[in-house]
Amino acid sequence: MDLILESEIVKAEESLRLAMISSDVETLNQLLSKDLMFTNHMGLLLSKDDDLAAHRKGDFKIISLLLSDQVIKCSGEVVVVSSHAKIVGSYKGEAANGNFRFTRVWEKFESKWQVVAGHSSVVSVTSDC
Repeated sequence: MDLILESEIVKAEESLRLAMISSDVETLNQLLSKDLMFTNHMGLLLSKDDDLAAHRKGDFKIISLLLSDQVIKCSGEVVVVSSHAKIVGSYKGEAANGNFRFTRVWEKFESKWQVVAGHSSVVSVTSDC
């Protein structure tokens, strides 16, 4: 993979991570495609509007989000990223801690990378982040 492309994606992933931790809706709005399809670890399909609304309302409270085991693959006009995430936080006041695997599909729109699709699942075997 092109090192410049990989560097851009690593930077976009870090911007997304920081925006999620701080519920930075403005940055999330820039990083998420208007057509986002995200399947969460409970199998629910969420849109960009769903995600942004949860951050605006304070439903998500992420204290810590550590990523590891990141794999980046380029496929035509899109980039697919898979990473392990150790999350400490809450959703609507309930603890939402755990180990997850995230897969995100990034596509470039008007010279900016945006997430167009994503999926998360619970990792049953814990590993260090």
